[in-house]
Amino acid sequence: MTIHDPLDMHQYRIEKLPKRDKGPVEKWLAVSGPFLALAAFVLLAFVIKVPFLQSIQPTSIIDVEAREVLEKIGLERFIRNNEFMLAIFFASIILWMTQAIPNYLTSLLVIIGLVLTGVLSEKNAYAQLGHPVMWLNIMSFVLASMLVTTGLAKRFALWLILRFGKNASVIFLSFMVINLILSAFISATTAKAAILLPIFMVIAAIYGAEGGKGRNNFGRSIVLQNLLNINLGASAFMTGSGANLLAAALIGGAIGKNVFFADWSAAMMPVVLCQMMMGYVLAMRVFFPLAPAERLAQIEGGMDRLRQEYAKLNRMSGTEIKSAIIFVAILGLWATDSLHGISPTAVAFVGAIVALIPRYGIVQWNDVDIPWHLMLFSAGAYTLGAGLDATDLPAISVNAFFDHLGIGDSTHFWVLYLMLTGLMTFSALPFQSKTMRAMIFVPLAIGVAKRFGFEIVSLALPVAFMIEHVYVLPFNSKPAALLYETDHYSLGDTFKFGFAMMLISWVSIILAGETWFRFLGITPNGVFGLF
Repeated sequence: MTIHDPLDMHQYRIEKLPKRDKGPVEKWLAVSGPFLALAAFVLLAFVIKVPFLQSIQPTSIIDVEAREVLEKIGLERFIRNNEFMLAIFFASIILWMTQAIPNYLTSLLVIIGLVLTGVLSEKNAYAQLGHPVMWLNIMSFVLASMLVTTGLAKRFALWLILRFGKNASVIFLSFMVINLILSAFISATTAKAAILLPIFMVIAAIYGAEGGKGRNNFGRSIVLQNLLNINLGASAFMTGSGANLLAAALIGGAIGKNVFFADWSAAMMPVVLCQMMMGYVLAMRVFFPLAPAERLAQIEGGMDRLRQEYAKLNRMSGTEIKSAIIFVAILGLWATDSLHGISPTAVAFVGAIVALIPRYGIVQWNDVDIPWHLMLFSAGAYTLGAGLDATDLPAISVNAFFDHLGIGDSTHFWVLYLMLTGLMTFSALPFQSKTMRAMIFVPLAIGVAKRFGFEIVSLALPVAFMIEHVYVLPFNSKPAALLYETDHYSLGDTFKFGFAMMLISWVSIILAGETWFRFLGITPNGVFGLF
């Protein structure tokens, strides 16, 4: 990465980051991906007869929508749809993992594939672009653009760094706070990464981290800790990402009442704070300890450049004040949703409308940065989820798995808890879409809870809490892919730190299930009873 002025914040914008060259393994995966995906589709759709699909019986279908489909098209066609669904599912996973083609193009192939094979009707397949969570994402990007355009996000981040960033250690803690606060307002992790990237890249340069051959532990730590905290912060709030909201909607539909913003945050905020602190200790003491020289600014007057950037913002403008008022109002309405019942999407809608009002608003439509390739990618994931619902493939697979292992209905709750939370957590390694994982593993947890007679929330909600752990490998999430382009760390760096944090986070959710979640009434024998 060629840097003309390492302290020029504007050169670290997303569109100016150079595309990193793929390594030998990545190149091989990209070349072989289409052939592997095609082979998987052909084998599963036309050659291999999967035994548990061939033995489907009408009485084994749990999902109401799938049961209606079965009654309409008959058992033989229903089994054929499941075969096509399984084939499309594995082919899409291969394409998303290998990044052989752009992820939005894979999503488009998924959508049309489900239509042409008859798994979904055109109406149901195309309608996923209008999913409520899609609209929340769009409105969130409008609101995030408002933060960027007015400079409010930059002002807040710079103020916090300049006010409290007196030394290297405190700088890392300051970014922890910044990520947590931004997560309460912005439900797009990519938008948070875009806002913070220029700031922590300049600070990395101040401390002598240049990327590439100029890597040091300060640069590794500040980029990887921000990647971690961008995602952990999202898991603290139901509105932290569209995948969280989707999971909450799935659970709410299964239990017949809403999962509220306040309930989610009450459960996860203490857990997230512990996870963030563990990430800080692990990075600073174990994986990327700072040498004495790395704790000192290497560019003389570097922090003065940040002060100059902050001074350019001048006094807080009227538009910034209005932006702050809108965001505080949105957060207030989200936090009190159990009182008024207005959905987070509707709240974000109103906020975006106010921000876009001509003359009196804050941002113009042309200033709004909506990454439509991400929207198409999400639409494909939702369509895949709709296909899984229509075929009931997750529940059929779960029943076949438990029957094959001979696991009886008397299985202990904590065995299922460990298995399901672990499955959700470590599924982030091969998957690229949080939305798709939510659509697969949350219904899976709901089905397991029903099969074994446990409260749906006790298994499904802890599984949903693990959606955001997508920071181990560059293809696991958009922020991971984006920050990998900074060239401040290697694939080995992100794997060893990320995998360690993934394991620690799984242990923390197990401990929370035995203690804090039990107190709140999420897991059995609770005393508080949020649910």
